[in-house]
Amino acid sequence: MRAFAGFAAILAALTCVVTDLAAAAEAQPIPVQFESPVATPQPLYGLLRTPSGGPSPAVVLLHGCNGGWRQLDERWGPRLSSWGYVTLTVDRFESRGIASTCASGAPVATMHDAYRALSYLARHPAVDPDRVAVIGFSQGAWLALLSVERGGIERNATEKFRAAVGFYPPCLGFKDDMTVPILIMVGELDDWTPARECQNLAEGRDDWGISREKGKGVPIELIVHPGAYHDFDYPALAAPRQFLGHHLEFNQAALDRSIDALRKFLYATIASKEKQP
Repeated sequence: MRAFAGFAAILAALTCVVTDLAAAAEAQPIPVQFESPVATPQPLYGLLRTPSGGPSPAVVLLHGCNGGWRQLDERWGPRLSSWGYVTLTVDRFESRGIASTCASGAPVATMHDAYRALSYLARHPAVDPDRVAVIGFSQGAWLALLSVERGGIERNATEKFRAAVGFYPPCLGFKDDMTVPILIMVGELDDWTPARECQNLAEGRDDWGISREKGKGVPIELIVHPGAYHDFDYPALAAPRQFLGHHLEFNQAALDRSIDALRKFLYATIASKEKQP
């Protein structure tokens, strides 16, 4: 009897391993082109991960001003897909011949990229189009917030995001309220996208700290990670470096807290199968 119980336990463990391996295989990144050159002179490319069991909620991932979309997918794509989310990591630069926009700022042409990605996902059979969020990093986080700020970009979009997350975004320049739940995570010591600017945004104040009209928009959840700098989620920066006069440094504690906060936020906003109002 004990031998049978032991065999059953081993079989169950092997079944779990096989299931996990199958799920991992199905969630490998697949290169996609989601705007045809017939429709636009600048088709967009990305990496798509589709876990089994769909239609599933999905997230669009937007990289920062220095590119690195493949590295972004490597950092966050496997984790998000293991949680059951389809991921589409967007390459905003290659088809436009851009190397970096850190000095010049985000080109106007890239400001609709999040919705181009959303339009692709909304038509994909593995995706539930009513449960898609956008997650951005640095300049990509600014674009993510811009996508859900009440205004022309959001208003004219056919499909709508249900939530947005910004990792260390530039928080200046937002004049209107947000239309969906927002999570912002920034380092306490960030000298590129200062936490105080995001605190103003989250507390309903403008760039000069003046209160906006209260009672409008959706509340913004802000997490300021103690002792953390810009790019705190990037393990390649375990050895700190300076870039354009700014301090970049990986912080394991901040990353761990971010993973926990992100998982809870996505669960609360897009994991449910009930359609968002």
